[in-house]
Amino acid sequence: MLLFISVFLEARITQLQSDVVVSVQHAKVHFLKARSHGKDASSGVGPSAALQGKSDIPKSGQTSSTGAKKSQTSRWIQKLNREENSKHFKWKQQKNVKEKQASQPQGNKSTSLLSGTTNKTPSKMNKKGKGTVPSSAAAAIVESTEQAEGGACGDIQQSICSYLEACTFIGNLDHANKVLLNHHRVMSRRTHLNTAAYNIIMRIWAKQKTLSNVGRIFILLEEAGLKPNLGSYAAALECMGRNAECPVNVIIRCLNQMQEDGLLIDDLFSRCVFRQDERDMILKAIRVVLPEYEPQLNSQTNEGYSSLIKDFYTQREDHKYPKLAFTQLELQERFKHQLSVEQACTVTIDSVESAKPVTKHMANMRKLLAAQRTNWHKVLLQALKERKMIMSTNVRDYRLNLYPYLCLLEDREYVDIMMQSVANLPPSGESLKILARDLGNRVYTKYFVRQKEQSQTLEKLGNIYNAYTELVAKDEYDVLPREYWCKLESNQSIGPTLQGSETSWPYIVTLELGTCLVDMMVKNLKINGDILNPAYDRKAIPILYHMYTFRSTRQIGFIKPHPILTQIQQEATETKLTFDSYVMPMVCPPVPWTSVKFGAYLLTPTKLMRTVDGATQHERLLEQCQNIHPVLDSLNQLGNCAWKINKTLLDIIISIFNDRGSEKLDIPPPLSEAPKIQHFNRQDNSITLTEKAHLKREVMNARKKCNEMHSVRMDALYKLSIANHMRDKIFWFPHNMDFRGRTYPCPPYFNHLGNDVTRAILVFAEGKPLGPKGLDWLKIHLVNLTGLKKRSSLVGRLEYANSIMKEILDSADKPLNGKKWWMNADEPWQTLACCMEIANAVRSSDATKFISHFPVHQDGSCNGLQHYAALGRDVIGAKSVNLMPCDMPQDVYSGVAQQVEALRVRDARSGLKVAKVLEGFISRKVVKQTVMTVVYGVTRFGGRLQIEKRLKEIDEFPKDHVWEASHYLVRQVFNALKEMFTGTREIQDWLTESARLISKCGHTVQWVTPLGLPIIQPYHRARNQGLSTTIQHINLQITHDSKERPDTVKQKNAFPPNFIHSLDSTHMMLTALHCYSAGLTFVSVHDCFWTHALTVDTMNKVCREQFVALHSQPILQELSDFLLQKYCSQPPNSGPLEIKLLCIELK
Repeated sequence: MLLFISVFLEARITQLQSDVVVSVQHAKVHFLKARSHGKDASSGVGPSAALQGKSDIPKSGQTSSTGAKKSQTSRWIQKLNREENSKHFKWKQQKNVKEKQASQPQGNKSTSLLSGTTNKTPSKMNKKGKGTVPSSAAAAIVESTEQAEGGACGDIQQSICSYLEACTFIGNLDHANKVLLNHHRVMSRRTHLNTAAYNIIMRIWAKQKTLSNVGRIFILLEEAGLKPNLGSYAAALECMGRNAECPVNVIIRCLNQMQEDGLLIDDLFSRCVFRQDERDMILKAIRVVLPEYEPQLNSQTNEGYSSLIKDFYTQREDHKYPKLAFTQLELQERFKHQLSVEQACTVTIDSVESAKPVTKHMANMRKLLAAQRTNWHKVLLQALKERKMIMSTNVRDYRLNLYPYLCLLEDREYVDIMMQSVANLPPSGESLKILARDLGNRVYTKYFVRQKEQSQTLEKLGNIYNAYTELVAKDEYDVLPREYWCKLESNQSIGPTLQGSETSWPYIVTLELGTCLVDMMVKNLKINGDILNPAYDRKAIPILYHMYTFRSTRQIGFIKPHPILTQIQQEATETKLTFDSYVMPMVCPPVPWTSVKFGAYLLTPTKLMRTVDGATQHERLLEQCQNIHPVLDSLNQLGNCAWKINKTLLDIIISIFNDRGSEKLDIPPPLSEAPKIQHFNRQDNSITLTEKAHLKREVMNARKKCNEMHSVRMDALYKLSIANHMRDKIFWFPHNMDFRGRTYPCPPYFNHLGNDVTRAILVFAEGKPLGPKGLDWLKIHLVNLTGLKKRSSLVGRLEYANSIMKEILDSADKPLNGKKWWMNADEPWQTLACCMEIANAVRSSDATKFISHFPVHQDGSCNGLQHYAALGRDVIGAKSVNLMPCDMPQDVYSGVAQQVEALRVRDARSGLKVAKVLEGFISRKVVKQTVMTVVYGVTRFGGRLQIEKRLKEIDEFPKDHVWEASHYLVRQVFNALKEMFTGTREIQDWLTESARLISKCGHTVQWVTPLGLPIIQPYHRARNQGLSTTIQHINLQITHDSKERPDTVKQKNAFPPNFIHSLDSTHMMLTALHCYSAGLTFVSVHDCFWTHALTVDTMNKVCREQFVALHSQPILQELSDFLLQKYCSQPPNSGPLEIKLLCIELK
């Protein structure tokens, strides 16, 4: 014990003495420099400007530093004497819990862990007598203190943590320690530190076995008024485990102090994240005291599920989960390939344009471009080295700058990232913020992967995944992928944890790093001006220009390529495309989502919930959630669906793409088909002002058209090139969701949520026989794709399909040279794919045994209105959206169009001119978009714009009546919907008014879905934040700052559609889970469900059952109860708000 006390007392004396001397010296230097040089001009990283606030330094005329030194020294000496002679520490209760400041210690030191840590025992606050706080309560305390920070302060804390981790990663440990100490010594900067920042430095000392320095950090925590958390104790125990000479009583006191703080030993292993051998060292230290100790990890239980989903987890006797048609060895080889792709972070593939014949001019342009890129690579490499050299000499002890972030990767990797951005820059240019964000994100992704490699998680990931393949390769299994992965991870708990503890970079850090790279590109990348035309003077000109343009009323920075670069790139028609690895589908089954922070890709960082850049409130809310297993399992089910390419159709599409495209078939033409921009001399006096204005408009329209054509052409090129790259492979789309719970594939370009072309070339990797009704479902699906027979029954659609079999077979056999019947369908490419599938089936020896990979769709009938009709028990509305039995399928869009037409006829008879003009023009297509989106909150203004666009598409409609006609029609559409759906508007009004009252009282609207997913609307008043960079000053509008007041208008307008979206996603997830348990292949495009033709009937049955089950719950009553409990039970505003909400509550 004496050894332990002396070690930490000696460390404390050293620290206190250095604190006094350094702080005084720092004050003098800072004071003198401020007088001679004025304000510091360093830009800092992210919110570093906020870290440069006024320090506690005496100014001229104030009390001198000498006096402060004397008083401070005597105070600390007295405190040290008390600590040395004390035997017990007792604490006074605090009345103000928010301050969380410990009282002065008394009693014996023997019950403490480290010198200085005993002054902090928040677990004993507001308690009588002794005892410990349960681990859940301790977790709540940690979460409330660590996670409650939001807005600018939260960004600063996150910036400091990411900076310290970057310094640690590059081995600059001394600088990381100095940054922490210098922030700690000045009160104004100390407030920007949280426990996580101290823990980062503590882990450094733990690796170096310096127990005294670990104790010193505990002292700093106490001085900062912060409570040591599990990470703090984990670092201390790790250091003790590494130190073979650590006394046993030191470990005992550490464990006792943990217990006093309400933390259990098992919490270390269930809630902490470990790197390398940290877990083993902690366990080694604990086993010195408890030789038989084995960590008891929290087991996955079936408790906490809502009644809606409880039977799914408790009654599994009849579950038959679908298997993957691969051997375990094949899946393991796929894992190795996917791992290598993600380690490289980029993938280079062949462009589908490479099939074009290479002309001599094209070859010359490619050679020229390759030579220029080689030169640019060297130039950027030298510029990066010079920039880093300058930054390294300007590093200060407390300032955060970009230097560590520019050392995380090899120099060539930064240059490769910059060169990739130059190659992908569109001719029209890109916003500086978007370009900088993408560059910063690419650096972060590579850094994240390198952290995984450094923490030695790859070997463990490989072992667990190899064992996981044993489950998914089985014919039958009765455990969910998430459950099996968690079991494997707990069985292989030795070593690092797969869920990393890496701090994500704040948006402002990513942005500033990106702007630094953009600045280097703009200043250093040049090309000879006469490279294409020797007649010009030979002069080096920049290939990128920084300029300003207007977006709406805001002036923004813009990076635009020089026309010479654009011309070379277009004429070269390069054969290779480079993508980030996450853009490509996975070639092995995704890692199942097991927690908020782990799942999907093997190494690439992926968020469970998509959010606005910089928003963190969603993640905090999810981490506090007790049980979201149903949500995770549904995402895993969607991601486990294997896909392959319809190669026959892909080849047809590529041939049209490489020819001249087809506007009718949604294949964008090449830029050679773009309108020519006619330049004219604005100084030419022979041209009148009117003619000049007309020519100027034509030039602007031509440029706009060229930019649009380039955008859609490149989008199609990316999708088709990725599909062609995957043509002989089987692949998977990992999924995540937005804040409302709507699910999306993670790969952004090529997925089944794409357009008609993309959906047509995707088929299930697994094939199933058609069975007795499968061929009929293929035919019905074909008719649905054509857009015909909307009001016909299923029998009527089947009869129609049988009557046009000649056209179907002709389309399949001669798609480009036959009658081309398929080209007139609403979804022509999916129609053609279905024609080919039907032709193959009917020509097989037995259609019932024909193996089909084709996905058959079942689309909802205006799904939003279905939910509103069910919520309001609206019989008339329910019938119009097929929730009630009918002889013929109902089409709500046609129904609204008919009702609007009836109103038009009445008004025309009354002599209304616009009603007469609209005769013959009111159709399903004109009103469909407005009817579909009115349920999601579209206003009359937005609805008018939608109808206006549809009317302009009708060539015969008189253009001078478009504005008046759209006004008239949107009014009639809203009136028709109000008559058809009586309860819908009442529910919308209640939701809107509730959100208005909640946001007026300063709260954001939150609710919980029936599956337990917490949802919060991220709409706050904008906060302007400036970022000064070397290229320009960027003004950021932060709209997700949880410290700002809610945006009342957005909160109230968005609540009804977001609530319906959350119900829609809940129904989809329920359907996905129950289809999965029935052995079905199932994917969704929001409210459109896909499966094999064989299992359509089963899927339809599950879909209806789950819709009924969902709306059998008291959804509106539970929402009302939740809002009343959350927003009306807390002072000081509980009275008025509670009364108002009760008044509008649905009974």
